[in-house]
Amino acid sequence: MAAQVIDGKEFAAEVRGRVAEHVARLKDEHGITPGLAVVLVGEDPASQVYVRSKGKQTVEAGMESFEHKLDASVSQDELLAVVQQLNADPKVHGILVQLPLPAHMNEDLVINAIAPEKDVDGFHISNVGRLGTGQKSMVPCTPLGCLMLLRAQHGSLSGMNAVVLGRSNIVGKPMAQLLLGDSCTVTIAHSRTRDLPEVVRRADIVVAAVGRPEMVPGDWIKPGATVIDVGINRIDAPEKGEGKTRLVGDVDYASAAEVAGAITPVPGGVGPMTIACLLANTLTACCRARNLPEPEGLTA
Repeated sequence: MAAQVIDGKEFAAEVRGRVAEHVARLKDEHGITPGLAVVLVGEDPASQVYVRSKGKQTVEAGMESFEHKLDASVSQDELLAVVQQLNADPKVHGILVQLPLPAHMNEDLVINAIAPEKDVDGFHISNVGRLGTGQKSMVPCTPLGCLMLLRAQHGSLSGMNAVVLGRSNIVGKPMAQLLLGDSCTVTIAHSRTRDLPEVVRRADIVVAAVGRPEMVPGDWIKPGATVIDVGINRIDAPEKGEGKTRLVGDVDYASAAEVAGAITPVPGGVGPMTIACLLANTLTACCRARNLPEPEGLTA
């Protein structure tokens, strides 16, 4: 039996709708409008497209969008001055500095200059530490989106065996912490893991975030398991014509879909959830700043 396809586009639209409803209530009942500031340094085309999409969806959710575009030649001190200005701005509840930054900048230093309570990317060292110790924190958007999809699929995750493929600070490590928080038994696997196929075959939940195209074949998947494919890889597609490419995940979708119980496609799976969760995090940050109830179902 073919796996159920987890439609990330549809779920992300639902999340954005719930965010917009809560934003409307904040405006009507408290006169508050959540604000998201995005800082873009340089002219990276992919980053520009992503920032435009973030700004558009922020406005559609009823929030204020503040965009700061800086030349690639800007100094680190000038960028830090912009961050400090946004930290002090009461209209700004979430701050995101688009990565990657130019080579002459220290990304860790810049990220850690953001006020932790406004760090809607969840990358600040304080938020990393709070998440790791089970305290209230801002949670990285992609892992949060994965968690939402899994909760929607299963309800309770308690007692399930989960394997996270990848140990990055952006996805792998925080994903493992979130799954632990939902009482899963968690294994973090990576390139040095011995007998990796057997490790993956024991998992009720597989989250693949390694950045290697179609690395995980169907015969690694336990029958009925839920597969969350975070990978976005562009590979050659000669069947589409010379020089053409297509997007694939870290999982071989065709073979895995024949075994898994449910699976996210690429594209259209985890990807749309990232911006939706950015909006959710901005809303959460706004509510926390005003000591108002947090939106249900939109946090970890």
